Amino acid sequence: MLAFVPNRRRAARAFSFRRLAALSLAVLLSAPLAARAAAVKGPDTVADTAAMVIDSVVNISTSQTVSPQRSVPTPQLPPGSPFEEFFEEFFKRKQEQDDGGDRPRRVSSLGSGFVIDPSGLVVTNNHVIADADEIYVNFNDGSKLKAELVGRDTKIDIALLKVKPDASKPLKAVKFGDSDALRVGDWVMAIGNPFGLGGTLTVGVISARNRDINAGPYDNFLQTDAAINRGNSGGPLFNMEGDVIGINTAIISPSGGSIGIGFAVPSNTAVAVVQQLREFGETRRGWIGVRIQQVTDEIAESLSLGRPRGALVGGLTDGGPAAKAGIKAGDVIVKFDGKDVKDMRSLPIVVADTAVDKEVDVVVVRKGQEETLRLKVGRLEESEKVEQAALAKKAPEAPKPPTSRLMGLELSEITTELRGKFKIKDEVKGVVVTSVEGGTAAADKGLKPGLVILEVNQEAVSHPADIERRLAALKKEGRRSALLMVSDADGQVQFTALPID
Repeated sequence: MLAFVPNRRRAARAFSFRRLAALSLAVLLSAPLAARAAAVKGPDTVADTAAMVIDSVVNISTSQTVSPQRSVPTPQLPPGSPFEEFFEEFFKRKQEQDDGGDRPRRVSSLGSGFVIDPSGLVVTNNHVIADADEIYVNFNDGSKLKAELVGRDTKIDIALLKVKPDASKPLKAVKFGDSDALRVGDWVMAIGNPFGLGGTLTVGVISARNRDINAGPYDNFLQTDAAINRGNSGGPLFNMEGDVIGINTAIISPSGGSIGIGFAVPSNTAVAVVQQLREFGETRRGWIGVRIQQVTDEIAESLSLGRPRGALVGGLTDGGPAAKAGIKAGDVIVKFDGKDVKDMRSLPIVVADTAVDKEVDVVVVRKGQEETLRLKVGRLEESEKVEQAALAKKAPEAPKPPTSRLMGLELSEITTELRGKFKIKDEVKGVVVTSVEGGTAAADKGLKPGLVILEVNQEAVSHPADIERRLAALKKEGRRSALLMVSDADGQVQFTALPID
């Protein structure tokens, strides 16, 4: 009997433990499902957040005068044609219907914006107010104020406007948040003026970060699936605390309506630009005077980088900050002012955000070794015209006198005749490309007649035989590709990697 009681107790405890374990397992399994359900459902409401910020979101309306479009000319018909009178009457009526014929006409556009200062500062997209003769800001309470342009930045598509509110009725402003704190999947809210329907609110999530949509040199967009349509441009993208973490700027859509792919300028990109426009009426971006290109797998292998990283310097502006600091063509910039340069696209962004005249450390990889150089940042706006003019020059096409064939290229020493035919400047020394075989890696990389090979894997060449010897040495070392420093006729340099075989 005494032995039986403990056995019954053990059995009861075992049963209780099994029930408890089963219940615990059910709770553990159901918790992730509930969390997932909540994630799919999203926030219960955004009404409180919307109520805090909606009066700060505005509609932007503009108008401009455009020249009349030339009417379609009346077709020339043979004299006496039975259709001559018909066509003359038809095109005469068409001319009279086309907005008053030759008179200039007024066109209008709509967009969105938001107040960042109660004194009357409003942020929007530059393309919303571009070429406008008059700009008006329409508020949520129905009031309307004429706006003046404080400044604009075409590179990231931002404009700063100024209105004069009634002193007894200050405007309600919103503040910028930290866009770097956003994660993919975080909830966001857009308020704007799509298709002229002011005060429209949509909700979605951050779909992606750091998007490059080829809109400008500093593309770093947030992507969201919150519905953004025409008229939302310039409006704010809020986080759930009511801070502006983006400026809605672009969409991808074959129809012009939202398909869930919208893009916003991150607040951390916009803040510095808005502050400069507010203080100076213009932007003052950093500049170092380099032409760069992407580090591909082949180039990384040729330079013993291990993996593609950094920005490869293809050329420098004479007397520019980089040239003064000792940076050379062929260097790979891997760190700028303490920030890692992950790829070619990230360098212009970090340089532009650096204060003009600031002295920074620049880490470069040169011949497989890292070196740190000191550089004083210049100002982009003072030099970009010179840079753009230099980049606009292209190497001319020319006849093809072959002398040696390597890697799909026909090569020759630079003779006086070839220098004249290809208009190669006297200071450019190397081996000239006289022909490129179609379907080869060289053709795919854009090499063409008239270009001059200056170096192979950072060693100078002046004869086709020099290139042959260098390729043989690289092949003996087990290299699969060779890095060529190539110049155009004016001395503008770029790098390309070609397979040795």
